[in-house]
Amino acid sequence: MPTAGRPDSAREHPRFELHFTPTGSSWINQVERWFGYLAHQMIRRGAHENIQALQADIRAWAKDWIEDPKPFIWTKTAEEILDSLVRFSPRISGAGH
Repeated sequence: MPTAGRPDSAREHPRFELHFTPTGSSWINQVERWFGYLAHQMIRRGAHENIQALQADIRAWAKDWIEDPKPFIWTKTAEEILDSLVRFSPRISGAGH
């Protein structure tokens, strides 16, 4: 259903697929997670002789990811996330940051 004042983008651009992002998350969380995968699977595990080899390996890893994408699957409910924040907050409050 289109939002008032905005075109129905899904109908105008059928090649784009819309995905639901859970409340409290954002695209930046997904980008950070993707870079986390990159760091864990490629950079930390790899043995690169030089910068050019590292760059080539990162490009190859990203190309493989694009060709066989792995969607991010949210495993916690909003309530579970909020509960963990409630438990975590007392540990960080007053930490001097």
